[in-house]
Amino acid sequence: MLKVGLIGIGFMGRGHLDIYMQLAEEGHPVELVAICDIDEDKFQGKFLPGNIDVGNQKYDFSKYNLYTDIDEMLEKEELDYVDIALPTYLHAEATIKALNKGIHVLCEKPMALNPDECQAMIDAAEANGKKLMIAQCLRFWPEYEYLKKCVDNGEYGKVVSGYFFRGGTTPKWSYNNWLLKKEKSGGVLLDQHVHDVDTINWLFGTPRKVSTVARNVFPESGYDAVSTNYIYDNMVINAQDDWTINSTDFGFEMTFRVNFEKATLIYEKGKLTVYPHGEESFTPELEEGSGYYREIRYFIDALLNDTPIETADPYSTMETIRIANAEAESADRQGEFVEL
Repeated sequence: MLKVGLIGIGFMGRGHLDIYMQLAEEGHPVELVAICDIDEDKFQGKFLPGNIDVGNQKYDFSKYNLYTDIDEMLEKEELDYVDIALPTYLHAEATIKALNKGIHVLCEKPMALNPDECQAMIDAAEANGKKLMIAQCLRFWPEYEYLKKCVDNGEYGKVVSGYFFRGGTTPKWSYNNWLLKKEKSGGVLLDQHVHDVDTINWLFGTPRKVSTVARNVFPESGYDAVSTNYIYDNMVINAQDDWTINSTDFGFEMTFRVNFEKATLIYEKGKLTVYPHGEESFTPELEEGSGYYREIRYFIDALLNDTPIETADPYSTMETIRIANAEAESADRQGEFVEL
């Protein structure tokens, strides 16, 4: 039985908490034994909602050992791994602390604010012989997995072009408003757009160069809307993100359109459709479960079976941060190309 400590029960942390409750109901050999959050009000059920439907249950916190200090939790608890769902600027510090205690780490995205912090996390994992995985959930999202399979197996030929978008309401629900502070979250580019940066890296590898245009709307947030062109030899790839869509009923949307030589795949409003050229469209059969659930199951299985972290290898997710940092540099230079 794996014993787990969850660090952070803000928006995404509560989503992870729901999954551990589900895994316990399903009889999986994993037990959430401890929760740590600096904000004691959360243990009283005082939460702010986010823009997607995760972590909205009522919780009985009496079944867990509760902490407001990470060091105290790591000292007192005998844990197999910790699940870190803290603000981005704390990822490296908390991850390294846990690894140095001999504890495996699953850490929320983005990996960290810059490649140096990412490398320090990897170094700590390797020095202590422990597993480290970053929860880049789209690598486990069934529709994106199907896209990955089509890219890799060449069933529809080579990719001609691709467009990725995500956007929604401004994230005003975070603790002390950390999401809207550039030095803590990296703004929309590192917090939200990083999903599509990671997807493009995972699907196609590192681009030769990037050009990003972006706009700042909120005073301390950095960039709040971005559009990046990724330069590859034989593909036209673009990704956009905007967290200023503040209609009362928009919520959140993520989409992609990838055109192959023999088909086009479009994912929108939660549905993937394949449009084979010259044939009728169809909806493919997909794996069950959300990306959030499946990434945690993957990490648990890797620990139980002592198998390597391949789907979200930390060197690969570090490369995502290097690409995202290049995009920020390009945006700072009004869209000038930055080579990678």
